[in-house]
Amino acid sequence: MRKYFQDEKVFANCHILQMLEEQSKNPHHSFHTPGHKVSGYDITELAYSDNLSCPEGVIAFAEQDIAKLLGANKSFLLTDGSTSGVLSMLYALKMHGVSRVAAPMLSHKSFFNGCALLGLEPILFETPAFAVPCPIAAADVAAALEDADALFLTSPDYYGNVAALKEIKALCKAQGKPLVIDGAHGGHLRHYKELYAGAHADMWVDGVHKSLPALTQGAVVSAKKEYAAALKAAVDTFRTSSPSYPIMGSVEYAVKYPANHALAERLTALKRERACFYDSADYTKLCVFCKDGFALERYANDQGIYPEFAQEHLLCFYFSPVQTEEDLLTVLRFVEWADLEGLILSEKDVQRVPAPTKLEKVDGKNVELIPLEGSEGRVCAKACGLFPPCLPVLQKGERITGEKIKTLQAAARRFGIENDKITVVAE
Repeated sequence: MRKYFQDEKVFANCHILQMLEEQSKNPHHSFHTPGHKVSGYDITELAYSDNLSCPEGVIAFAEQDIAKLLGANKSFLLTDGSTSGVLSMLYALKMHGVSRVAAPMLSHKSFFNGCALLGLEPILFETPAFAVPCPIAAADVAAALEDADALFLTSPDYYGNVAALKEIKALCKAQGKPLVIDGAHGGHLRHYKELYAGAHADMWVDGVHKSLPALTQGAVVSAKKEYAAALKAAVDTFRTSSPSYPIMGSVEYAVKYPANHALAERLTALKRERACFYDSADYTKLCVFCKDGFALERYANDQGIYPEFAQEHLLCFYFSPVQTEEDLLTVLRFVEWADLEGLILSEKDVQRVPAPTKLEKVDGKNVELIPLEGSEGRVCAKACGLFPPCLPVLQKGERITGEKIKTLQAAARRFGIENDKITVVAE
């Protein structure tokens, strides 16, 4: 386990990891879960290990430290990923009387699943897009917010765009409506306050395993003031009753991990200097424009390089504060090779992303599963898209186009598609 936590100073400042480290040195005969019976870090709630459901010891101390660092009244450790945080925030909104939630169409599927589960009505709005979606501006939000009780945003998004959070927060405040942010990809931004979700939101989730040195599924959800009590009740509903102690410890470690300002400055300058990189506010997302993102991903994999995700004309590399100049040079050498092969484009060479069509009502209608190949013109009855980033290419209720069929066919990893078949409204 220690290979995941190489910063000794940070490790020594983590309540949960220190408890696990000390107890791993003591005799331990396991007659408790988990079933592997190997003593050490991976344990359950024991006399010395505190209890996530009702923390009073090291977990309570960790959550208190995290809340202070993130600027929250209350923060709650999650070992179920950001999805459980999104569901918890939506439930907390419902407990506060919210029934209609404004959100961009390009929201993670957990938002749509949460609304369906909780009976909330999503009020969706489009955002401008060229080669990639543009950062969300206050003007994009205004009309939908008028018809809703709360606003749900993703910031930063999967391309490194950060919404105009200060202006959007002022808009929400003027209307007395809460702002909730899926910041799953932005835990590292707490060091860059104006870019950080927690500097503006009433509730937000940090998926710290995505951009900080935490184990997979490590996340934290936070609230300010009057939403703290409702969020606690919601977390108790959606969070697992068998949390992973290594993941909890890694979340505390990740939140306390220092910023890598040198890497941030290097990546920020690089994106501004080279036309093949998308210039986004979040330094950790390095997106390169290319002729065929799916093919370029395969070439990268052949060289032992594994980007986060690919799209038709984009390949996205994710960095974190633990990475070095040599890691960056590995990516740059690959991009330079691809450029010499004629595979790289600039943003001006990439066509505008088509806006989603108007969504039709499909709830209550009969559906059927048909081959993707022959689905053009039909109405999609189940959101589907690329995985990652788990954004819908086709929304539920959207007319299927030939262009989007090609996108789904080209992708190696998808969601909402079963054996090359898509769910549509029956005719």
